[in-house]
Amino acid sequence: MDDTRTGRAPTDETVIITGGTSGIGRATAVALAGAGARIVLAVRNTAKGRAVASTLPGTPGTHRVRALDLARLETVEAFAASIGEPIAILVNNAGVESKDLQRTADGHELQFGTNHLGHFLLTTLLLPHITDRVVTVASQAERMARLDLTDLDWYRRTYNGGRAYADSKAANLLFTSELDRRLLAAGSRVRALAAHPGLVKTAIYERPAGARPNLWDRLVPVLGQEPEDGALPSLMAATADLPGDTFVGPQRMMHMRGGAEVIGRSKRVQDPDIAARLWSISEDMTAVDARR
Repeated sequence: MDDTRTGRAPTDETVIITGGTSGIGRATAVALAGAGARIVLAVRNTAKGRAVASTLPGTPGTHRVRALDLARLETVEAFAASIGEPIAILVNNAGVESKDLQRTADGHELQFGTNHLGHFLLTTLLLPHITDRVVTVASQAERMARLDLTDLDWYRRTYNGGRAYADSKAANLLFTSELDRRLLAAGSRVRALAAHPGLVKTAIYERPAGARPNLWDRLVPVLGQEPEDGALPSLMAATADLPGDTFVGPQRMMHMRGGAEVIGRSKRVQDPDIAARLWSISEDMTAVDARR
């Protein structure tokens, strides 16, 4: 089936960005607001969100802030229920990283629960309102994933925080592929794409005082790019004329910094059977049918 969906800037249209109060999310919001979009910041800290919204380009009052905690599925459901307008673009940007095993309010492993399940539920509930595309911020960390579909919440395996993060990013790409396949099969003009920001100086790398730094903690201050550069792949995925299921990342340093271009991904996250199985499991884990 030919994919004839085309790209465009979201001028005078609404864009939802999760985690848009700092880092890549904030930079994405600034750029899209500057292009004329009406931004909805979906954030945990609404006071911080309002402060950021007040600085975005555009007429005062154009941009809004809504409470959303991806680690609490009831707030995802409440957020989606509050949206009654067309949404041009949904940017699934928010993410967490943790070395230690933590769980969401619903009992899921924190990184998988937040980075994948929260966005899975948000997207599926908002889909009737989306008119152009869904962009999910993934990562080349997916190449280090060992996604175990029988133990996604790490109840049986010995916990490895880095592997769990990589698993959540693999899930982002599998979700993007399956979502786009379903959209295309349904004849929808909406498409799903993913973005890898590269190595960026953001709060996700901040550690508690006294914590022992790992390799990335040492590399980021030296090699990391600014959030405005890290947002370029998200912006390309959000506005360029690209086919669905495209993965966009930086151009240089093994796709870790500089510009934006279409990049590849591991064979495992291109497996349609795994993507379909993850979708079905995610439906069960989020009880999405009961929440519609």
